[in-house]
Amino acid sequence: MLDLTKLAKEMKGLSQHLVQEAEASRLRLESAKKYFLEAVDCQDELVKLQEQWRNRILFANATPLEPINTAITIPVPPKIHTIISTDGSQIAPSQHEIAYCYLLNIGRVVLHYGQNRHPLLDSLPEIFYKAEDLYVSRQWGIRTEEWMSFRRTASEAVILAELGCEVSKEINKTTRIPTLTMIDGSLIYWFLDQLPYDARNKILPPILNSWQQLKEAKIPLMGYLSACRNIEAVNFLRLLACNQITPDCITFCPDQQDKVPCKKFETLRDTTLWSGQLQPGQRGALWQSNARILDLYEGEQVYFCYVHVGTEIARIEIPSWVAEDTDLFNEALGLMLAQVQKGYGYPVAIAEAHNQAVVKGGDRTRFFALLERQMIKAGLKNVGTSFKEARKRGSIA
Repeated sequence: MLDLTKLAKEMKGLSQHLVQEAEASRLRLESAKKYFLEAVDCQDELVKLQEQWRNRILFANATPLEPINTAITIPVPPKIHTIISTDGSQIAPSQHEIAYCYLLNIGRVVLHYGQNRHPLLDSLPEIFYKAEDLYVSRQWGIRTEEWMSFRRTASEAVILAELGCEVSKEINKTTRIPTLTMIDGSLIYWFLDQLPYDARNKILPPILNSWQQLKEAKIPLMGYLSACRNIEAVNFLRLLACNQITPDCITFCPDQQDKVPCKKFETLRDTTLWSGQLQPGQRGALWQSNARILDLYEGEQVYFCYVHVGTEIARIEIPSWVAEDTDLFNEALGLMLAQVQKGYGYPVAIAEAHNQAVVKGGDRTRFFALLERQMIKAGLKNVGTSFKEARKRGSIA
């Protein structure tokens, strides 16, 4: 049980720290704004410098494809359109339960607007219990719980593409209906960088294949990041703040990454800077991410922009084939913004996909109760949880 009296004493130190951080953040923002204005006038030179010294720069930075002070009003979307989203949840394996297995539950949502069609709101559960499913990741030193989350990410992408292609065949037989597929989070899967080749080869190819299916169906894919902590765009300004002749981090600052002069806006988020550059309903410049993990994407690039959705600055990520089609890109942004407005600050389809996927405490209990009945029906004896688990569920305190 949480002792709130003792916790209140700890809160005093936290509040003082937050006050100090707020002031430091204000100073970083003021510094970043000055460099931002300077960068507007010499953006082309900075991009050339960035490209020339790309392999010598040690900090993550993105490349602007438009003037960094771009502020474009997003067009109003058509009334007739379709939004598709998936999200996942899971029940992790536990040695204290009646059987060592895990479950993935992928929520599926298809919302049709202006078409007089019923929405799709359901989930697809899948149980993993075979040895090759439970223990295959051990050979790479990956815990089963981690591997489960990686598998879930791939399943979300695969099911999203299946839904998109299926819907495209159904509704676009006579006339094209604008359709958008959305996921919660980034299209840049940072966890892949830590995986060995064989493990990565089981996760990334299905994801890229699903992207290819959506590309062929001409259905845009979008990753929506709320409360984004990314600093790729702000780090572009560090090229201007560098006090060396060239931004050669390896030569000049190999062991001083915490004290280098160019870190004048350390920890300042992109969203904080762009909150002062955009008005509600506007998007900022389009950027190309230079994350090294994208080298594994078989030539597919990820682009992003920041959008003032009214309640916050959201980061919107799209694959290259969406960014290169201006009409498709603008249409996708309009559909996204409409979703945010319908959801009072967050896309309806993504929120509903999460609600369909989430496994609540009661669902977990019913899952293991159903599993127990099946095991007993199959003739297994001594079916039950461990004494530890049983004792934790019935405290005498």
